[in-house]
Amino acid sequence: MTALKFSVMLSHTMNNVATPSPVARPERPVFWQNGMLPVMGIALASFVFHMIFNNRYGYFRDEFDYIICGRHLAWGYVDQPPLVPLLSRMFLAVFGESLRAVRLMPVLAMSSTIVLSGMIARELGGKRFAVLLTALAVFIAPIYLSNGSLLTSNCLEPLLWMGCVYFAILAAKRNQPRYWLWFGVVAGIGMQEKYSIAVLGFGIVVGLLLTGQRRFLLNKWMWLGGAAAFLIFLPNLLWNVAYHWPFVELMRNIKAAGRDVALSPGQYFSQQILLIYPGSALFWITGVIALLAARRFKPYRFLGWAYLVSFAVFVILKGKSYYLAPIYPLYLAAGCVVIDDAIDRIRQGWLKPLLVVLSVAGGAVFAPLVVPILPIEQFIPYMQRLPINTPRAEHSHMRAVLPQHYADQFGWDEIVAEVVFAWNQIPLEERRNKDCGIFAQDYGQAGAIDFLGPKYGLPPALSGHQSWWLWGPRGYSGNCLIVLDDSRESLEKLFEHVDFVGASRDNPYALERQIPVFICRGAKFGTLAQAWPSLKKWR
Repeated sequence: MTALKFSVMLSHTMNNVATPSPVARPERPVFWQNGMLPVMGIALASFVFHMIFNNRYGYFRDEFDYIICGRHLAWGYVDQPPLVPLLSRMFLAVFGESLRAVRLMPVLAMSSTIVLSGMIARELGGKRFAVLLTALAVFIAPIYLSNGSLLTSNCLEPLLWMGCVYFAILAAKRNQPRYWLWFGVVAGIGMQEKYSIAVLGFGIVVGLLLTGQRRFLLNKWMWLGGAAAFLIFLPNLLWNVAYHWPFVELMRNIKAAGRDVALSPGQYFSQQILLIYPGSALFWITGVIALLAARRFKPYRFLGWAYLVSFAVFVILKGKSYYLAPIYPLYLAAGCVVIDDAIDRIRQGWLKPLLVVLSVAGGAVFAPLVVPILPIEQFIPYMQRLPINTPRAEHSHMRAVLPQHYADQFGWDEIVAEVVFAWNQIPLEERRNKDCGIFAQDYGQAGAIDFLGPKYGLPPALSGHQSWWLWGPRGYSGNCLIVLDDSRESLEKLFEHVDFVGASRDNPYALERQIPVFICRGAKFGTLAQAWPSLKKWR
């Protein structure tokens, strides 16, 4: 009876609780009021949690990419816009190159996202418990725990997406269109971080067209916001034009190669539940429905439509399941507001601590899947005992013992050690005169050599993969190359002499295991500069 009563009251709460008119200008609360103080406590707990555990394994493949791109500052790169490489260079310059220093930016970004999510819940009319529950739900979500643990382009996405949402809510709630200018500024910064924020913008525009808030589309502030976003994004756009759209070519090649695991709409939706934590599905699904149907959220109905549009876009484009992840703090907030009010109406206050306990307990169960809490020897049996399988986004990840975000933190030291062994066989004169280079097959290998190799005397690697191809042969003739991860048969077609040095020591946890290393001399293809166009590998 209690569950039935709660369901009825939840529906009543979604529709009948009074909401300030969007034309009203309610008094703005002091920042610390209405639950924001405990939210700050949760954000601090997130910071401490990640700083304790985020150095347990090793450097992640993509972290090498961002760090090395940061050493070649530009307005764009083959696989990303420039913001994360730029910020990573700044953070490393200040804090050093330890794992904790490399991952300080994502730790701060996720703590900030928790605070912003609480602010969104408060703007949606949430009371203290709703604001606190929102922050807790964001903290424990596996995808956000993962974002806070690794330096990737995903770590800033929730903060930037929610920055746009926050200003959209303020514009609708206070009937002050000038907030759309700030929406545009944040969206422009987001485009310099990851292009997928354009899907959020598209979803919001469609949502505005489908609701009474379409009036904003004719307001000068909306157009000024669009102009601000365009101007901030313009340098990267011009870079893409100048280099003939590398990112578009990359995406086309990935799709043609069938690299990613394609998901049906049902599979995509089920993975959203896993990414945000199954126990929180009640919160965000309630939030989506409430924003679409509840009278109290009528001013924000365009945000409900934004979810449906964004979901549809990523499903149609066969995007990876985590591409939609930055949008969920909004719907967690809306759902927590509705559920908190429903609990108050039925006067079942004991449900509030129960929700907190269940959220914390469930989050603790899922946390080792995305944060290196456990030693790797303990993690594998722990993962195998869980009733769910960790999703694999690419077909090549299927062969790994560990999920890719862990597997790609192993094996790099072993690869670099084998390259060092080969490098020490090159006469000193050839090393000094740039007569012998090191050629890697992908940005993971090249980045590991560039980041871990200098202390052993290794020069920067050459590669045709992603942005390394843009940086060219850098004066190497190609007549002598240390080549990684190729076969003797193919190399003997390109060089007069091919000597197998050895393979990197096997690391059973790594995605890249036992990488062969060769010393090749006597190029048959002319100079490396002549051969360079054929070495491009954007996929």
